[in-house]
Amino acid sequence: MELVFLVLLLVIMAGALASGYPVAFALPGAAILSMLLAAGAGYIFAGDGSAYFASGSAQEWLAAGVLNFRGVYWEVERDTLIAIPLFVFMGIMLQRSKIAEDLLLTMAQLFGPIPGGLGISVVFVGALLAATTGILGATVVAMGLISLPAMLRNNYSSPLATGTIAASGTLGQIIPPSIVLIILADQLSSAVDQAETARKALYKSATGEISMPSEFSVISTSAGDMFLGAMVPGLVLVGLYMLFILVIGLIKPSWAPAVPFGQKMDAKLLGRVLLILVPPLTLIFAVLGSIIAGIATVNQAGAIGAIGATIMAGYRLREGERGAFIPAALAILSLIAIAIITNLYDINVRDIQTDEQMMAVYMAAGSVGVFLFAVAWSLWRTFNIDDTLNGVMLDTAKTTSLVFIILLGAAMLTSAFRAFGGEELVKDFLTSLPGGFWMQFIIVMAVIFVLGFFLDFIEIAVVVVPIVAPILLMDPGANITAVWLGVMIGLNIQTSFLTPPFGFALFYLRGVAPKAVRTIDIYKGVVPFIGLQLLALVIVGNTPWLVNYLPERLRQVSETAPPPTNPALQYCVEEYLTEEFAERGDELRAVIAQARNLPVDLLPRRDAKDLSEAFDLAEKSFPLLDEVNATHSAVVDASVDYRPILVEVRRLERDARKLDVHADELSKTLTRLRSTDPDSPSIPRIEAEIAAEQAERDALLAQIPADWPDTTKTFGELTKAEVNARRAFRRNSDDAFAPINELNEVLAATEDLAALEGDLNAIRADVPTGAPEALVERIEELRSAMRDAEASKATVKGLSDARKALRKDPDPVKAAEKLDDSIAALAEELVWRRAAAQDLAPGLASYSAALSDTIGLRQQTRLPREQALYVAACNSGHRDISLNF
Repeated sequence: MELVFLVLLLVIMAGALASGYPVAFALPGAAILSMLLAAGAGYIFAGDGSAYFASGSAQEWLAAGVLNFRGVYWEVERDTLIAIPLFVFMGIMLQRSKIAEDLLLTMAQLFGPIPGGLGISVVFVGALLAATTGILGATVVAMGLISLPAMLRNNYSSPLATGTIAASGTLGQIIPPSIVLIILADQLSSAVDQAETARKALYKSATGEISMPSEFSVISTSAGDMFLGAMVPGLVLVGLYMLFILVIGLIKPSWAPAVPFGQKMDAKLLGRVLLILVPPLTLIFAVLGSIIAGIATVNQAGAIGAIGATIMAGYRLREGERGAFIPAALAILSLIAIAIITNLYDINVRDIQTDEQMMAVYMAAGSVGVFLFAVAWSLWRTFNIDDTLNGVMLDTAKTTSLVFIILLGAAMLTSAFRAFGGEELVKDFLTSLPGGFWMQFIIVMAVIFVLGFFLDFIEIAVVVVPIVAPILLMDPGANITAVWLGVMIGLNIQTSFLTPPFGFALFYLRGVAPKAVRTIDIYKGVVPFIGLQLLALVIVGNTPWLVNYLPERLRQVSETAPPPTNPALQYCVEEYLTEEFAERGDELRAVIAQARNLPVDLLPRRDAKDLSEAFDLAEKSFPLLDEVNATHSAVVDASVDYRPILVEVRRLERDARKLDVHADELSKTLTRLRSTDPDSPSIPRIEAEIAAEQAERDALLAQIPADWPDTTKTFGELTKAEVNARRAFRRNSDDAFAPINELNEVLAATEDLAALEGDLNAIRADVPTGAPEALVERIEELRSAMRDAEASKATVKGLSDARKALRKDPDPVKAAEKLDDSIAALAEELVWRRAAAQDLAPGLASYSAALSDTIGLRQQTRLPREQALYVAACNSGHRDISLNF
């Protein structure tokens, strides 16, 4: 019966939307009404309000919906949504201040003289507006009002002109900063948690292991990652648009003729172009660059964009008047001053020690004050001129409220969908499709494409994505990243907004196009651009590094980059080492051989032995890595025959588990009926159904090949051999280089240790007459300093024993004896350390430098840049890990 109410939920929602009922109320209204009807029907016909829910009760699912409501606003992890009103404000401010109009007109003048140049300028400006506004309707309307008359006036083909404008206007859906990407990142972060739980359960079921290795985890995303991931695909799309228009202009000049430039190319024109083009580009750079460089979060970058747009509007609204640029000039100069001051001085108001630092704080505070004054002046101008600020604030409030109300409604709708088993139904449908992940992915993308005809991107992102994304993300065969899935969905939604007869962009353009432009011309015009977007979708789908590389690169080269020992990096690190050993193996072996001639006899016997063993282990790295590659090749070769059997067995086991779950639910229902209504006629039917499902389950499991246990055991031994080989190589690499690093640190601190010899002698001299408490304190300080200087255990032990002798019942004689032991140990230690620092340390430093980026790579605190870039490129693909499940 829950299926009936699931259908009822969808019918109520579709009916409300079709009747024009606001989306923000249609979504939660359909959810609440369907759950109340299900609860009422349960009480009436089954005597149990939860009878027609897949699990739980109406109260529990309504409460879950309320908790989802709270999650939108109060979960700290979802504070990215704060960026939405900031980016909306930035976009609307640029629209209302006519900066977008200036861009269109100026670029049209520059690109016009080349074939298709006017169309190329529309695409170029569309990309800039996408990077500054991200609002589909506003961009299409603005470009339609400004560019379409100019294109038609210059004899452009109506279909080409309208198609170019409509397609360029949708770029804001994918080119960052985009509200679509922010919302998708928010939804996908929750989907990743669900996918991770499902993948862990799958791993446990398949292997019997309690915990899943961290390198098999689902890779999450954030708004910043989404911005970085969408950047290259967005540029690819812009490039395809421009190339298409240029080709049309060359092949069919009558469709996209060159437009003669009617002005003289002089310094005045160049100055105007720079004035109009540079500020928006600077704003884009400031917003996206601050995110990429890790200077600002997405929320902070949104604030940068909002303030930058306000300052730009402040001078644009006073264009041609005296003093128009004063606020902007003050803001720029104050920012330059702040940058200079912060670079020259360490400004920390909690740690001001000199008058110079205090003066720097005053100067920085003054610069900040000037900047705030410039922002306030710009706000005052936008408030007084054409009521711009008031209009921007109202539109921002409306758009933001719409987004958040839909988020709230979608949270309740998702709760109801899950209450009636919709999520499991979708999961069962997708996982039962032949063709694996890619068939699931194509079906999901097709559904999103069709929904894009009727629903805005917000509804799609918050209703569909939470349901389907966990299913796609958990698949270990595809092992996709959340950022790649988000960008693909964003591109898909953008395509659906262009598709006749319902694409939103077409309606926006039809509303502002002159009557001479027929609707059929608009439809014809967007068809080739739809093809280009589908081509971009295919390109990005088959080359995931276009999406994943920039986020992964930032992750590996940032200050918070994971250490080289991070499990998720090891596969790529070993790929890098394989290439390096193949190319530089002889050179590295020569370095090791040369190191064996170093005067290790200068060291204490134990240290000399450790160093010699480290050289042996370094030499051993080469055959161990060969073993890693040999075992990996064996697994790859065996997987050709093993994979089809594995896929079939896992399918049978999955279907059997579904029957087990359903049989358990029937058993619970049967138990409840036997206790409440022993004579119920439903009891025999349920018993028969349980027996039938048990028989079906047994039949499914009987299809598993009889030799499956031996087959999986044999393959498991191969994978275990690979795992053991990798562990052995990693352990050997660590053991080969850890002693080298430790000895380098010891020798580098020799003079620091020597400087402490006087303090030790001074304490020894004061023992007979000094106060025990004061001596203990001095010994503790010296012991800590000696440990920092890598002193030997014998030297430190003498200090520890002396401190112990001076506590409780002070014994100055014994303390003096222990300090004498420490003095002797230190003198002996300084002899060999100075000799080694002079004769051994240079050669050891050369050895470390030569091997630190290969054999010693795991012992670095972070990956060097070259290796970090290699790992970023390696991790940008999607590696199939299904053989481990």
